[in-house]
Amino acid sequence: MATPKFILELREKIGHDLLWLTGISGVVLDDAGQVLLVRRVDTGHWALVAGILEPGEQPAVALVREIQEETAVTVEVERLISVESLPPSSYPNGDQVQFLDLCFRCRPLHGTPRVNDDESLEVAWFPLSDLPPLSPHEQQAIAGALSPDPTPTFVRG
Repeated sequence: MATPKFILELREKIGHDLLWLTGISGVVLDDAGQVLLVRRVDTGHWALVAGILEPGEQPAVALVREIQEETAVTVEVERLISVESLPPSSYPNGDQVQFLDLCFRCRPLHGTPRVNDDESLEVAWFPLSDLPPLSPHEQQAIAGALSPDPTPTFVRG
């Protein structure tokens, strides 16, 4: 997994201190009621496609890029699902991060899912009735994507 250049440059200045980043994630739902998931190299767990917003990038545009890079599937972003501050975490090298995650509902336009970079071990469609174990955050994102209420969720204090 290549760390974006801007993060490497910031790390030269701040070391392993907490770095606040904007994350983007997508719930890609097809017409057959399936969700697109990736099995991550770093954890081995199945997950929604996610990435880091690069400086100057628009969130929805960045998510389309991330999904294409990771899965070879081209998507259209339909709507914002949620805005949420995730808990701080650390990488094995000691780097500390905290993400503001912008999660979007997407629909596939074309492309056959496959591992398309070095971030995933597998890429597959899963029926909503037969999902692998996912984090509570990802389960909540899928529920939000399926909700008939298009209002994005966020913590209200």
